[in-house]
Formats: sequence, C-alpha cells, structure tokens
Amino acid sequence: MFIDVVVFAGIATVLLMISFFVGVGIFVVKDQERHEEKVKGKTDRGHVGLS
Repeated sequence: MFIDVVVFAGIATVLLMISFFVGVGIFVVKDQERHEEKVKGKTDRGHVGLS
C-alpha cells in the first residue's frame, strides 16, 4: 500500500473523530451521574411517607 500524506491525514481524521465521540460519551456519563446525585439529594429530604 502506498503511504501518502493523504493517508496519514485520513487516519488522523478518523482517530480525532473517535476520540471526540469517546470524550463526549465520557462527559455525558459523568454529567448524568452528577445529575442523578443532585436529584437524589433533593428527593431524600422533606418527603414524609414517600419511599
């Protein structure tokens, strides 16, 4: 296979896209965990008779 600058650019583009989507996924998971903790903290206090 002939290795050219275009091949390197294509591989770099694919790797950058994969790393971007992995980063977005990690951000979403962490944000969801923080949001669940915040909601859990609000629902645990002041609600008598609710489980």
